[in-house]
Amino acid sequence: MGTATEQTSVDWRGRPCKPNKHGGMAAAIIVLCLQAFEMMAIAAVGNNLITYVFNEMHFPLSKSANIVTNFIGTVFLLSLFGGFLSDSYLGSFWTMLIFGFVELSGFILLAVQAHVLPLRPPKCDMMLSKGQCLEAKGYKAMIFFVALYLVALGSGCLKPNIISHGADQFKKHDSKQSKKLSTYFNFAYFAFCAGELVALTLLVWLQTHYGMDLGFGVSAVAMVIGLISLLSGTLLYRNTPPRGSIFTPIAQVFVAAITKRKQICPSNLDMLHGSQCIVPQHALSGMSSKGGTLIHTDKFRFLDKACIKIQNGISTSESPWRLCTVSQVEQVKILISVVPIFACTIIFNTILAQLQTFSVQQGTTMNTRLAHNFKIPPASLQSIPYIMLIFLVPLYEIAFVPVTRKFTGKDSGITPLQRVGIGLFIATFSMVCAALVENKRRDYALNQNRTLSIFWIAPQFLIFGLSEMFTAVGLIEFFYKQSLEGMQSFLTAMTYCSYSFGFYLSSLLVSLVNRITSSSGGGGWLNDNDLNKDRLDLFYWLLAALSIINFINYLFFSRWYSYNPSLLPVVPLHELQAQEHDPENQNFNFS
Repeated sequence: MGTATEQTSVDWRGRPCKPNKHGGMAAAIIVLCLQAFEMMAIAAVGNNLITYVFNEMHFPLSKSANIVTNFIGTVFLLSLFGGFLSDSYLGSFWTMLIFGFVELSGFILLAVQAHVLPLRPPKCDMMLSKGQCLEAKGYKAMIFFVALYLVALGSGCLKPNIISHGADQFKKHDSKQSKKLSTYFNFAYFAFCAGELVALTLLVWLQTHYGMDLGFGVSAVAMVIGLISLLSGTLLYRNTPPRGSIFTPIAQVFVAAITKRKQICPSNLDMLHGSQCIVPQHALSGMSSKGGTLIHTDKFRFLDKACIKIQNGISTSESPWRLCTVSQVEQVKILISVVPIFACTIIFNTILAQLQTFSVQQGTTMNTRLAHNFKIPPASLQSIPYIMLIFLVPLYEIAFVPVTRKFTGKDSGITPLQRVGIGLFIATFSMVCAALVENKRRDYALNQNRTLSIFWIAPQFLIFGLSEMFTAVGLIEFFYKQSLEGMQSFLTAMTYCSYSFGFYLSSLLVSLVNRITSSSGGGGWLNDNDLNKDRLDLFYWLLAALSIINFINYLFFSRWYSYNPSLLPVVPLHELQAQEHDPENQNFNFS
C-alpha cells in the first residue's frame, strides 16, 4: 500500500525526475488546457442533449429526460473507475491519453450520426405530431447509445486524473510547493469555468443555429486540441507510477482485523507490524512532523489489530491477509474518516440539480425579452455564475488568499475543510432566494396576470456559483491532500461521485415529495406540468431546510475529523519558529 514517505516520481521513460526539469506550474498549466477543452466539449453535449434526444431521435420527453440524467450520472460514477485504473495499473498520464481517445471517438460517432440522415429517424416535429413521430430503434438507437456512452466512459475516466496529474507536478510535502498546489486548484476551477462558459454560450448557439452535427463536431475538435495539449507536455511531467490494486490492501486490513478481533490492541506501538518509522499522534504536541515519518492516529483502534505481529509471545510468519502494515491501516482510517465529509456534499449537489432543471423551467414561464428582437434562452442562465467566476476566481487567489494567509498562517489562506463549509453555508441562500422569487413569480402569474422578468432568477444562480467556488475547489483539495501515495486519483474521483449521488437524490426527493403531498389531497407539489399549479416554492424551502441541517452535520464532522499530520507539508524549522512568534498567525476553527 505504501508508506508515508513520498513516492519517487518518474519521467516519461521511467527515470527519476529532476527537480529543475520536471513538474512545476508550467507542466500543471499544460494539463489544465486539457481540462478546459474537455469541459468545453462535454458540457456542450450534456447541456443541450435533451433537445437532440427529443427532437432528432424522437424519444418521449420523460424517456429523454431519463437518458440525459443517466448519462450525467454515469459520467460521474465512472470517475471512480478511472481513479482506480490510474492508481492501480496505468498511471494518470496513460489513463488520460487512452480514455481521451475513447471520448473523442464518441464525439465523432455522435457527429456522424447527426449529419447522416439514414442513421436517424425521419424528420418529424414532436410537438405538432403529438407523439406520432417514429422513435429511434434498432441500429439507429444502438449507434446513438454506443456513441453516448463512449463519451461517458472517456469523460468519467478523464476527470479525476486531469486534476490529480496536474497536482502531481508539485510536492505536497514541501511547504513552498504546497502554496503553489493551493494556487493550482484555483487555476483548475478557473479552467473548468472557462470551458463551461464557452460551451453554454458559443457552442450551444452553434448547435441551435447550425445544427447538432456541427455542435458535436466542434466538441470533437475541442477534444483533439486538448489531447494535443496533453501530449505537448510529455517531456515535462512528473509521473506517479501505479502501485497495483488499491482495493486489495484495504480488504486485507478488514480481513486481518476481523480475524484478530479477540486480540487486545497493544499500548506499545513497537508490537505493530511496520512500526519502525511511526510516531504516536499525541507525541506530536509542540513538534513538526518530518518527511518519512508515519503518524499513528488513535481513531478506529479496532483496525490496529490487523498489525499485531506477536501472538501468545511467539513471533509468527503470517500472510498479508492476516498481518498488515501500519501504513495500510492508516490509509484505511483516512478512507473511513473522509466518508462523512463526502456525504455532507451530496445535498449541495442536489441543489445544483435544481438549478439545472426546475430553475430553467422557471425561466420558460418568465419574460425572456432582453431587447426588442432578442430573447434570452432560459438554459443560458446557467452561464451567469461562470461569467462571474471568471473574474472572481483570480480575485480570490490574488486578494483573499494573501490577506487570510497573514491571519491563519495557512498556505491556502483557509483550510480545505473551512472552504467547503463556507460554500455549504452560502448554498442555503441560493434555495432561499429561489423560493422567494418563485413565490413572487407565482403571485404575479395567478393574482396579477403579469409576467416577471427572467432576471429575477439570476441571483440564485450567482449565489450558488459563489458557493461552488468554495465547496468544489475545497473538496478536491481536501481529498487530494489527505490521500497517501498511490490513491490520489481515486480519492479525487470521490468529488465527482458526489455530483452523481446529488443528482440521484434529487430524483428521489421529487418522487418522495410528490407521493407525500399527493396523499393529503391535491396533485402534489411537483406533480403538474404547469408551475403555476405546482408549489415549487415549497420544494425550494424544503431544500433550504435540508441544506441548513446538512451544514450543521458538516460542522460536527469537520470538527471531528483530524488532519493526518504525516500528510501535511514539512515546514523548515526556522519557518516554524517564526510562525510561533508571529502574533497574527492565529487559526480560526472548523478544522
